[in-house]
Amino acid sequence: MLFIECGVLYRTKGPVPEEEYTVPLGQAEVKRKGDDVTIVGVSRLVGEALSAAKKLEEKGVSAEVIDVRTLQPLDLDTIAESVKRTSRLIIASDDVKSGGVGSEISAAVMESSFDYLDAPIIRVGCPEIPVPFSPSLEQMYMPNADKIVQAVNGIMGR
Repeated sequence: MLFIECGVLYRTKGPVPEEEYTVPLGQAEVKRKGDDVTIVGVSRLVGEALSAAKKLEEKGVSAEVIDVRTLQPLDLDTIAESVKRTSRLIIASDDVKSGGVGSEISAAVMESSFDYLDAPIIRVGCPEIPVPFSPSLEQMYMPNADKIVQAVNGIMGR
């Protein structure tokens, strides 16, 4: 088993259960229900997707946010069920768009749920360049809530 963690999340604070708990392998979690578009977030991008969903709600767009939690096994059933309802999919991940996690999730959804899509799947990821060292450039490089909102606006034809 390989466990990869996002260093950017090291300073993140939030609620933690006091009792013992486990995260089941291969079981995604729907963090927010929605009807207009599905946003699948990977790792750090789950929080950004939730922030984007709040901004979109102010504009009348109901976004469902899914935290995949594990990549292998991937809970394709939860993603597919959501796509069947919303007919639109945004995948947000910190990798580059070509050959990354977002591409694999996109391919899996295309194979399982193509007939339910009303628009092309959009991947929100990093540009295919080395990660900049400068903190300000790194912020521009990394996907965020605003980039997710732009992707949703594009897929919704806004």
